[in-house]
Amino acid sequence: MKIIVNRYLLASLILFSFSTNVVANSPEEAEVATVPKTFEKDLPNGLKVLVRQDKRAPIAVVQVWYRVGTSYEHGGITGLSHVLEHMMFKGTKGRASGEFENILAENGAKNNAFTSQDYTAYYEVIAKDRLEVAMDLEADRMRNLVLDEKEFAKEIEVVKEERRWRTDDKPTSLMREQFNAIAFLNSQRRSPVIGWMVDLETMKLEDLRKWYEMWYAPNNATVVVVGDVEPNDVFAMVEKHFGAFKKSELPEVKLQTEVKQEGLRTLTLKRPAKLPSLRMGYKVPSILSAEEKWEPYALEVLANILDGGSSARFAKKLVRGSEVAAGVSSWYNGFGRLPDLFVVSGTPSKAHDVETLTKSILKEIELLKTEKVSEEELQRVKAQVIASETFERDSIEHIATILGSLESTGIGHQLIDEYAPEILKVTAEQVQQVAKKYLLEDQLTIARLEPQEIESAESTAKGE
Repeated sequence: MKIIVNRYLLASLILFSFSTNVVANSPEEAEVATVPKTFEKDLPNGLKVLVRQDKRAPIAVVQVWYRVGTSYEHGGITGLSHVLEHMMFKGTKGRASGEFENILAENGAKNNAFTSQDYTAYYEVIAKDRLEVAMDLEADRMRNLVLDEKEFAKEIEVVKEERRWRTDDKPTSLMREQFNAIAFLNSQRRSPVIGWMVDLETMKLEDLRKWYEMWYAPNNATVVVVGDVEPNDVFAMVEKHFGAFKKSELPEVKLQTEVKQEGLRTLTLKRPAKLPSLRMGYKVPSILSAEEKWEPYALEVLANILDGGSSARFAKKLVRGSEVAAGVSSWYNGFGRLPDLFVVSGTPSKAHDVETLTKSILKEIELLKTEKVSEEELQRVKAQVIASETFERDSIEHIATILGSLESTGIGHQLIDEYAPEILKVTAEQVQQVAKKYLLEDQLTIARLEPQEIESAESTAKGE
């Protein structure tokens, strides 16, 4: 309880600090009062480098971001970006498979990679005096990756198994995947990052080779370094290891504009499961496609009004109040390169069903359209949103990830310093406006998981 009280107190202090003007009496004080600066440099070959200092510990995080992910894939090759991510650890012309990991382990580093709809990123967290080790390894695999048939044959099976245990064998995950596929008809957002199993089964090594040669180039990448470093030293190090690489001729990227949705879409998934589940999604813009700059921030605040902790409306009214829900959440991610969804998901309590939960959620959403949120609730929610982001930014990995993702989606890394001020500008009228404009039935998709008994499912499979 003490932790919760302290967090709310800090949230209020953070909100107050952002709301007041900072007066500096000297250039030195002015520098202290400003947010940390991001240093950037573009190499002649098109590689962008972003550096942010954080001298609290003698470590640094190195990330290399490639502007390619699932939303760049067309039908028949889904999952290609993710499989290539796996293969990037399998050796280069000068290093055998497994050597990459061994070198980093010897230098006390941790590393990993991730693929999303919009990008693929690789990172190392390493002592600042070993920074060049990570830089050398990342440069090596940017241009010298060896794609071996035997390694691919093993790794594609690993990815298939990953798909089975993460998606196919988990009813709620499978529902989420199929939900996205019907929510979007032609947008690249409809395909799963891991890929459809039918595409994984027909994937060839040559597909990976073409994908690697097409997208893994300095002019399609961003290097991000955050930690106890000197910007000019980092720029020189990147120039040394990446500077000799030549630009590639990148393919033209044509975004598919999602066709207008003109009515409610529904999905019922019947799978062996213990509990029913619900997922709802409204079509909403991203920060790149919004008609007004403030709309994504208002949607962010709206999501937290509904689901921003124990004092939020869903928890207060649906979980503890009417007890219609065992759990319910909402979120909005408007910081991708394509329009996305405002999502609500939940599980009904034992005494209620999915239909009752659906009606209760829709009632709360309608309330946001007919009644403006109070100033007290609005200030509390905005403080929580900013406090949550502030807590996360205590991690240099989180800061680097924000910088890399913003730059890789085309939004621009500068937004990292605009987020809190823009959240503070959101008004009750704007929250009401986006609710009226976007949270409409004609833009809604609803998916329901209908649990089946295991025996029944087995009998169905046998045709009984």
